[in-house]
Amino acid sequence: MTKVTAKEIAQFRSQVADDLTAMEALDLIEECDGDLEDAAITLAIRAGQEPEIANSEWLDALARKWRTVICQQEFRDDLLNASVKEIMEHLKTIPTFPKILATPVLIYVLKKDVNNFCEPLDLVQ
Repeated sequence: MTKVTAKEIAQFRSQVADDLTAMEALDLIEECDGDLEDAAITLAIRAGQEPEIANSEWLDALARKWRTVICQQEFRDDLLNASVKEIMEHLKTIPTFPKILATPVLIYVLKKDVNNFCEPLDLVQ
């Protein structure tokens, strides 16, 4: 289980206050007592997806699926500074990305450490 603290949720809220979808996701994470995987599964079901594997594995798989987008250098520096505004805007432009899941995916990447998450791509380059 990936736990998100009330302080971390507040930090995210300050960055995405004008994004109703992100705020909805943060509300649900808070309702799930900071359990990021539980909140992500609930959001996925609301978005019409049918996760069939354990919560933690499903969120990890979703994040890895979008690793090449998330780890682009233009966004990585922001993520290293825990800034998600630009990457959130970019993800919204991708028709196949489930927008309601942008917040839990990005929080997951930050909690797992951006450099560790992006390392497999660095090894390929």
